[in-house]
Amino acid sequence: MNGAESLVKTLLESGLDTCFTNPGTSEMHFVAALDHVPGMRSILVLQEGVATGAADGYFRMARKPACTLLHLGPGLANGLSNLHNAKKAGSGIVNIVGEHAVSHIELDAPLTSDIEGIARPVSHWVHTSMSASDVGADAAKAVQAANLAPGQVATLMLPSDTAWNTGGKVAEPLAPQPRPPFDATALDDAVAALSGPDSLLLLGGAALTEDMLEIAGRISAKTGCKLLCEWANARLERGAGRVVINRVPYPIDQALEVLKPFKRIVLIGARAPIGFFAYPDKPAILTAEGTQIIDLCRTSQDIAGALNAVCDNVGAAETPPAGIAPNAVPDKPTGPLEPGGIADVLARSIPRDAIVVDEAITTGRSFFPATAGAPRHTWLNNCGGSIGYGMPVAIGAAVACPERKVLALVGDGSAMYTIQSLWTMARENLDVTIVIFANRVYKILRGELTNVGVSNAGPKAIDMLSLDQPTLRFVEMAKSMGVDATQVTDCAALELALETGLATKGPYLIEAVM
Repeated sequence: MNGAESLVKTLLESGLDTCFTNPGTSEMHFVAALDHVPGMRSILVLQEGVATGAADGYFRMARKPACTLLHLGPGLANGLSNLHNAKKAGSGIVNIVGEHAVSHIELDAPLTSDIEGIARPVSHWVHTSMSASDVGADAAKAVQAANLAPGQVATLMLPSDTAWNTGGKVAEPLAPQPRPPFDATALDDAVAALSGPDSLLLLGGAALTEDMLEIAGRISAKTGCKLLCEWANARLERGAGRVVINRVPYPIDQALEVLKPFKRIVLIGARAPIGFFAYPDKPAILTAEGTQIIDLCRTSQDIAGALNAVCDNVGAAETPPAGIAPNAVPDKPTGPLEPGGIADVLARSIPRDAIVVDEAITTGRSFFPATAGAPRHTWLNNCGGSIGYGMPVAIGAAVACPERKVLALVGDGSAMYTIQSLWTMARENLDVTIVIFANRVYKILRGELTNVGVSNAGPKAIDMLSLDQPTLRFVEMAKSMGVDATQVTDCAALELALETGLATKGPYLIEAVM
């Protein structure tokens, strides 16, 4: 057995059976091992950022890691942006990165690079296998590291001679490490703090499952505290019949206004609210001065234990939860496409148990309230802020949950970062409906010009934020990659196109021109 075969067998033994890949010469023995060792689903992508983003989406929905197969340092570097997003989301990923043979590194060939140095900023665990006999054991350690709560990025470098040499050994799976306990010393303070509408229970991470939100709803009903979650969440269960939870707004002024009433905030799986960016003459800390903040449980700790302990200690175990979303279907909107009308179309169109991947940027800020009463669904946000996340994450979600419809909501600027995703969707016949919001401008950056104090932007600045010279043609791009597509310009046409896309088995793209 060579090292590559021991790697594939160990990954399978450790429960990892999906690989998103863009291989090169150094990874050919791993590719060959996929033929020799049955059980690993290998999915080809055309750019490494698609592979890393797909692995992120896969973990969010499957609750277990996938692996990526990347070519040397430059291939890993192409995937860094979505590894950054995955790290911020707490997604477990095992990156397998090919490396030159040990004897070849000293020759400084053109593709030689400091792969470990490239990997460290976006990885929790980094290691290079040094012999074929080490590869299996190293792979088992990588999977264990990726499974550490809430999920970690593990990057394993595989020099090509360790892949082709014989002496490979299959390693036994390593047991996952349990979540550490929440801060029990802060429990009494947390229970005392949650009293009345000037107190807030701020949730994130694993606190946003249906069961955990129901417990939070009981706490809210009993104590009168308000519930909010962070702006960006890796996974949030929502829709009719579930406890409604709103987000801390992204815009600084709105966030300050929403958080101003709260004198006491208890954190479970969330961080204390801060601004996404620094702005002149605006605070970076979004809570009112003097607000008491109790950090009861971090996202890596026992979130279920923390919520249950608070629920028991406030006497809410038998209290019906507050804030259950009613089934709400808005009237059919008409007229040209604008955020409010689009939000109503989505609320009318989201199918039960859909997975919504949200990278709609500025257009999408009004989607969340309008869809609270849609049929039950899962909502995925970009937690790292690096754009180009939406369509790759949709690939991973569709691979993890083939029985569920995936709806990807993506801005036109974001879509161009990983447009190659469409080819993989078509190749794998993934059940994804993509809506591209084509306002033909980096609209969020137009707003940011004002936010950072630029009040007299000239034509050169405006030109740098425009996407209409030439106009992007998403229908043509989609069809060239095997994805059926249509263009719409009003709300009625969007609803009809969504009906068609969601009834189609396989990928379908809608270009919504605004």
